[in-house]
Amino acid sequence: MARKVMITCAVTGGADSVGANPAVPYKPADIARECLEAAAAGAAITHIHVRDPDTGKPSMAFEHYEEVVNRIREKNDNVIVNLTTGPGARLALGKDNPFDFGEGTTLTRPENRVAHVETLKPEVCSLDIGSFNFGPSVFLNTPDSVTRMADMIRAAGVKPELEVFDLGGLRLAKALVEGGHVDAPPLFQICLGIAWAAEATPEAMLAMRSHLPEGAIWAAFGISRQQFPMAALAVILGGHVRVGLEDNLYLSRGVLAPGNAALVERAVKIVENLGEEVASSDDAREILGI
Repeated sequence: MARKVMITCAVTGGADSVGANPAVPYKPADIARECLEAAAAGAAITHIHVRDPDTGKPSMAFEHYEEVVNRIREKNDNVIVNLTTGPGARLALGKDNPFDFGEGTTLTRPENRVAHVETLKPEVCSLDIGSFNFGPSVFLNTPDSVTRMADMIRAAGVKPELEVFDLGGLRLAKALVEGGHVDAPPLFQICLGIAWAAEATPEAMLAMRSHLPEGAIWAAFGISRQQFPMAALAVILGGHVRVGLEDNLYLSRGVLAPGNAALVERAVKIVENLGEEVASSDDAREILGI
């Protein structure tokens, strides 16, 4: 029988990509619209960041999350909403004095990073595990911080998607599961190609998959031109997939994606061409145990 494969669409992210592709949404109404169109194209889960609607820069403002979620739920109360908790972890060191934090630093308390999740109660939220060099800055997720966040997410009745970027972060995520901070079955998202974490290669995906705990549900993605090759590999290896403008702005070399739905449609073709079946949101709930 064909296996049901979940497609997650990460519609906008927080990178400085608004000017690189006019399809990247940054106003709440546009983010919600892109989520709905991605769902109509075949995404069971929509992964959501928010941005300042005037500048397009990353935001953590609750009112933006609330507007996006409400707009989605008004039109489609079936698609699974997955809110990010990633913002608030960036650390940029000062050039002259490393103790004078530089531009781009967003460090905040774990409680601030999950406040919107506790109030809006999406079915899923991301939980970034581990610290590593992220482009020119540091992505700082200490064991104490992620444990506190995991406990708050669990208390809110939300399923955490454990985003892991290298084998060290995967070890920490496994410790959270073993310590009872994450309910079974755990959901892992293997994130590949981010500078400077694990590369988007078959070898990296195989290595990380081989270290997952027994019974784990997992998905994977690659950024930029590796988005579709990594999606295909994840399906072949028994995982689920993520696509979207957060991770990749192009349909093919030199051809900008006109929106998230087009990326989802390509992922649907990959899943079906490999002999599997695209999971609906209700299928995804059954897979995830939510």
